[in-house]
Amino acid sequence: MAYDTIILERPADGVALITLNRPDRGNGVVPELAADLIHALNALEADFSARVLIITGAGKQFCAGADLVEFKRYLDEEHAAAQEPYNARVLWPVTQKLVSCRLPVIAAINGGATAGGLDFALACDIRLASTAARLGETYIKLGLNPGNGGTYFLPRLIGSGLAAELALTGDLVDAERALAIGLVNRVVEPDALLPEAVALAQRIAQWPRLAIEATKQQLRQSWHMDLAGSMNASFWGVATLTYSDDLREGVNAALEKRAPSYNRKDRRQ
Repeated sequence: MAYDTIILERPADGVALITLNRPDRGNGVVPELAADLIHALNALEADFSARVLIITGAGKQFCAGADLVEFKRYLDEEHAAAQEPYNARVLWPVTQKLVSCRLPVIAAINGGATAGGLDFALACDIRLASTAARLGETYIKLGLNPGNGGTYFLPRLIGSGLAAELALTGDLVDAERALAIGLVNRVVEPDALLPEAVALAQRIAQWPRLAIEATKQQLRQSWHMDLAGSMNASFWGVATLTYSDDLREGVNAALEKRAPSYNRKDRRQ
C-alpha cells in the first residue's frame, strides 16, 4: 500500500528500505507517521522475502523526534494533563515495534537524530551514520526526561557515565564522536551512506531468515538474562532450527564446498 508519511521500498535481494518522509518537518513524528511505520513493519514481517530492513530519513534529518507543532497542539488540548503522555500515544509504540520486529533493522542516520528520533535509532539493531549526522538526547532542553527508551538503550550502548552526560546536558555529538563512544557502528560520507547500509544488509540477508530471526531475538533477550539464562535460550533456539531444511542445506553445502541455496519460502510450523 501507499503511505502518506513514509516511503516503503519492497525487498530486493532480501533488503527492504523505509524512508521517513516529512522532510519539511525534520521527519518529526506525528500519529500518522507512527501508524504508517508500524503498519509497514508488520507488513514486512509477514513478507518472508524480507530479511533485513534499513530505515533512513528524507532530506537533511534522520528524525527530529516528536513534531513540536503537533506536540503543542496536544499540550493545548483541554485536560491534557489527565491524558496519556504524548510519547505513550505516539512514540513508544514505534520503539516497541522496532525492538520486537523479527527483522534486523539498520538505521542509516543521514542527518540530525534528536530526542525521540535518536531513541528510534537506538532501538534499531545496527546504526550507520553519515558524516553530516548529529545525535542528541535533547529532551531536557524541552523540560522532559528521555521518554522513548533512551534511558534504557544509552547506558547499555555507551555506559552509564556517558549516558548521563548526554541525557542531562542535551548536547549534540557529531558522527565521529558518536563512533568513538560506541553510539554508532561506523561513519561514512553522505553519498556512501545508503550503499554502505545496503551492502551490510545484503551480507546479512544471504542467510536463512529463521536463523536471522532467532539470532536477533536472542541478542535482545540476553540484555535481561544472566549467562545461564542466555545459554538456555540459545539452546532452545538451536534445538528448533536443528529441524529446519536450511540447516541441512548449510551443512551439506559446507561439506560439498559450495555456496548454500537457502529456502526463500516461509515454512514456519
